[in-house]
Amino acid sequence: MSYTDEMNEWCSQLEKIHLPRWSELPQLDLYMDQVVTLIERYLSLFFIDKQEKMLTKSMVNNYVKLQLIPAPVKKQYSKRHVAFLIAITVLKQVVTIREVKDGINNLARVLGEKRAYNFFCEEMEAALQRACRYAKGEALVEQMEAVRKEELALKMAARAVASKIVVEKTIQLQSKETLK
Repeated sequence: MSYTDEMNEWCSQLEKIHLPRWSELPQLDLYMDQVVTLIERYLSLFFIDKQEKMLTKSMVNNYVKLQLIPAPVKKQYSKRHVAFLIAITVLKQVVTIREVKDGINNLARVLGEKRAYNFFCEEMEAALQRACRYAKGEALVEQMEAVRKEELALKMAARAVASKIVVEKTIQLQSKETLK
């Protein structure tokens, strides 16, 4: 398959990605293994290098210690934990853990946790679609709307994550093509 075909196929998958909204997250509390497996399934297209672990038990424990997420209750994690872990796992690719924590807290303070999480999902999906259109060579004509200062960091981080993913995929496909 050619570079263009592979990129188009990958982008068509990425453009259809749907991050679960707050109301779509599990209603029942989950154990650590279940949380890690669930997040890996939700975010598999975000990680080009499949050998790289996107989330491990140790990472989750560290996030609790750093107070990025609340401690589990009786070793179980709620939808609130899952939402935080999805956002952290995605955003830590482009900003520091401290910046992720501050950004999440700031946005949650302004919008509330549920709205902030849903806004994160919407922005990530939009950024991925935009990056894929660019990767497929489509002309982008964007109207830049006024952005609230509280939303700016997340909007830019989402674009950075999407760009990083496309860069990694582009390099992977170009390297593969060179080996032919």
